[in-house]
Amino acid sequence: MDRVEDFLKKAGTYYLATVEGDQPRVRPFGTAQIIDGKLYIQTGKAKEVSKQIAANPKIEISATIGGEWIRVAATAVADNRLEVWKAMLDAYPMLAGMYNLEDGNMHVLYLKDATATFYSFTGAPEIVKF
Repeated sequence: MDRVEDFLKKAGTYYLATVEGDQPRVRPFGTAQIIDGKLYIQTGKAKEVSKQIAANPKIEISATIGGEWIRVAATAVADNRLEVWKAMLDAYPMLAGMYNLEDGNMHVLYLKDATATFYSFTGAPEIVKF
């Protein structure tokens, strides 16, 4: 899991895919933080992505760095504990302009039953499960 977090942070931007009905939806994300032994991402409850995850929590994440890339398939599970929200805001202070602990808009999710596959043009894929 540490390797996945590190890759996503180094990439800076990763792409998160959800499904809306029968239509895939992909958008850029930038948060990835291990808190209490789980890998978390964050969005806002008012966003369409939040509604899509609530309807179908299966997601995929993809990111690339040079000639390497990662794909993570997981179930996104909401965690409404204030201490987790605070930890995410502490890790990403730039979110404070858009989110706070009192506005009810924080949607912090951990990745459950995750399978991360690391790929490169030169080596065999490596799989990490957490």
